[in-house]
Amino acid sequence: MSTATHRHADSAGTDIEAREGGRSRGPAPDDGMRYLSSIPRRVVTVYIPLAIFLFVLLFPFYWMAITTFKSNEELYNFRDFSPFWVVNATLANVEKLFFETSYPTWLWNTMLVSTVATFLSLFCAVGAAYAIERLRFTGARAVGLAIFLAYLVPPSILFIPLATMVFSYGLFDTSWALILTYPTFLIPFCTWLLMGYFRSIPYELEECALIDGASRLQILVRIILPLSVPGLISAGIFAFTLSWNEFIYALTFISSSENKTVPVGVVTELVEGDVYHWGSLMAGALLGSLPVAILYSFFVEHYVSSMTGAVKE
Repeated sequence: MSTATHRHADSAGTDIEAREGGRSRGPAPDDGMRYLSSIPRRVVTVYIPLAIFLFVLLFPFYWMAITTFKSNEELYNFRDFSPFWVVNATLANVEKLFFETSYPTWLWNTMLVSTVATFLSLFCAVGAAYAIERLRFTGARAVGLAIFLAYLVPPSILFIPLATMVFSYGLFDTSWALILTYPTFLIPFCTWLLMGYFRSIPYELEECALIDGASRLQILVRIILPLSVPGLISAGIFAFTLSWNEFIYALTFISSSENKTVPVGVVTELVEGDVYHWGSLMAGALLGSLPVAILYSFFVEHYVSSMTGAVKE
């Protein structure tokens, strides 16, 4: 009688422990993905949406590529040729782009302006973000919000007073006109982005350095910046992309063909009245998008890490 009672108690205790253990341990890490165990479910929930996403993402590049290598006959004759592939490939559009326009110079101008403006903006944004997030002065949050609101001001409103300053300082139709005006919208954006990253770095690291006698500049250079490499890369990629694709300032402040950037040069030089040189236009757009795509491919790991999290204690 007592033996049966003990067995019943032991089994009941075991069941309770099992239930409590199940609640404490929770589901296994792969329990949430069990619905993907079968191939049909994976096809419906993963492969088909991914294929649709890739198609929508890559189709514009495919369209630019096939238009680049099409002759004018294929471009305008839809009865005998399909618009979705190339029958007789030609390099005439690429030759016209490189040898009948100043496209190589436009590429160099765009690369120079984007690179210098990005580094100048990052230099200013690092100091601003560090001061707002790490010095803890009164009104820091209000200053950060004001900087972010400055980024939201449309460039179409700012380019009129900026044009007055560009003309007054004699910078019109020079690369400096773009290098010095692009930071007006790059610095607020980079500052706002770096503020969020600096906020995630533990304050204890900085306090220990202050106790050891380090200055604020030494802390910024030796501690904060090395830990903020993913955030700096992310801000730099965004700034470079915005500079590379900028159109309004480049159209307003540059007039000569040899000083134009790719977005402005392709549109203004390859459109003659109502005549659109589609082959050369698509070639210029395709080649102009490659540097940004290559930049993203090299730093994608740092970019993703900056978006998902930063330094943890």
